Amino acid sequence: FGIQDYDPIVQKAIHRVQSFEQVKKVNDLSRKIGYESISHDLIFGLPFQTEESIRNTIKNTIALKPDRIAYYSYAHVPWIKGVGQRGFDENDLPKDNEKRYLYELGKQLFFDNGYVEIGMDHFALPSDSLHKAMENKKLHRNFMGYTAGKTELMIGLGMSSISDSWYAFAQNEKTIEDYTEKVNQGIIPVFRGHLLTSEDLIIRKHILNIMCNLETEWKIGLDIKTKHEIVKRLDTIINDGLIEVSDNKIVVKEEGRMFVRNICMAFDLRLIENKPDTRIFSMTI
Repeated sequence: FGIQDYDPIVQKAIHRVQSFEQVKKVNDLSRKIGYESISHDLIFGLPFQTEESIRNTIKNTIALKPDRIAYYSYAHVPWIKGVGQRGFDENDLPKDNEKRYLYELGKQLFFDNGYVEIGMDHFALPSDSLHKAMENKKLHRNFMGYTAGKTELMIGLGMSSISDSWYAFAQNEKTIEDYTEKVNQGIIPVFRGHLLTSEDLIIRKHILNIMCNLETEWKIGLDIKTKHEIVKRLDTIINDGLIEVSDNKIVVKEEGRMFVRNICMAFDLRLIENKPDTRIFSMTI
């Protein structure tokens, strides 16, 4: 369930008005008809969000005892059409230190209520299949987040959705007009895609290893030159004691969990090629 936040002021600003009672009704119905795992998505860093509002949102969430909780960082991209972010501006958002505090607060509240951290952004009860997959190193991540099943195929349905066949990505038309026009004509509504090279597949493996297992072994397809380039890009993160790098592998330390995205960026050769001046240690929270 895409809850995001229960505070009425925040909900009005982000155009997602839904009461706790409405969510509880659907949540309870889901249990009744047999869903074995229920996940709630929350977001920190939203406009007008405060410590009090985030505490109340998490309190309500815990009351429904979802098996999984995703705790995502809000990304402010008002220039992208259709995201509903034009009703407020950056001055309405929690400042950097405040946003970091909301993340740490939420994380601790989840721990206090029996949830275990899964990779990045996600938390689960020990009884959930996601936690068991992590324990057995069978965790997988796709565009939708973490999954307990390692499938190589994900089909995106609807406007702007992305499909992943493991060896290729394809994205559907991003406007409802273009999407429906193609569907009505019997045309698959894809407007762009990418065929993964052998190098892409190797890099993908490393990134998934780090995101799912918080470590990866250098021997997986990387030559010495590429390895040295990656380590060089990770220099600041290494010096800050967030990861351990040896001749055999790279391991993310507990202190480095919240910087997993930054670490993965160092492996993203496409990002480096297209934006060579990208700062690996820039803020992603």
